[in-house]
Amino acid sequence: MSQPVVDLLQAGSQANLADAHRRGNLVRLPSQGSLVVSGDIHGHRRNLERIAAFADLPNHPDRHVVLQEIIHGGLQDAWGGCLSYQLLLDAVRLKTQFPDQVHFLMGNHDTAFITQAEVVKEGREMNRALVQALAREFGQTGTQVELAIREFLLSQPLAMRTDNRLWLSHSLPADRMADRFDPQVMDRPLQVSDCEKPGSAYVLTWGRNMSSRVLDEMSKSFDVDLFVVGHQPQPEGWNRVGSNLLILASDHNHGCLLHVDLARQYTLDDLISCIIPLSSIA
Repeated sequence: MSQPVVDLLQAGSQANLADAHRRGNLVRLPSQGSLVVSGDIHGHRRNLERIAAFADLPNHPDRHVVLQEIIHGGLQDAWGGCLSYQLLLDAVRLKTQFPDQVHFLMGNHDTAFITQAEVVKEGREMNRALVQALAREFGQTGTQVELAIREFLLSQPLAMRTDNRLWLSHSLPADRMADRFDPQVMDRPLQVSDCEKPGSAYVLTWGRNMSSRVLDEMSKSFDVDLFVVGHQPQPEGWNRVGSNLLILASDHNHGCLLHVDLARQYTLDDLISCIIPLSSIA
């Protein structure tokens, strides 16, 4: 039956839009409590379980969790279909249980699914693989689930800013696309066209190899000191770029999370000291 799944996704969409900390397409967190940040998850069920276990939200009402890029990866069905939507549903359940503590960030695989654009991962076109898996599980009603997933992904915020001057987004504009990014996208309802190239959501989620010049310009534009992103594969689970960018990955056995105190200031070296290997979490 697809209707309970559609209902869950619609409830998740409403929770995204009604998040008490959301301002337009930006989540603003106060200078209290703590924050757990994941990198790309890409269907890695065990790592999502570890992130949730570490966060322990029922016992930490002032703790927040950032999740990004759940879809595309992980388990496959017998025909090679992508089953990452099952993990997305688990993440949505977590959002509906803790609507003001769990926050999604839109990723480039999300924008690709929203716009039905091709996105290749490990030699497979992932949207086709996911849609085919939906059709096999839900039959003719698979298209309803597909639409509900698309609507949920579009309801996600684009970024988070904390009072201690951290900026979190899936990526940042690449040098050659930086002039295409319109910061006002944070303040208006997001449209599908924003997720298409060269829309601002596309530019924000697909950028790689940003120069120090662009990072410094973005730091001034967003009035922040440090950036934490995903998107760029990191075999060791994390990497630093220059003096103000930390890249996280949570989609493999060397994946990491970041745990920060929202009441204190950080340098990039301080942030790096707060990285926790997911394999260390029972």
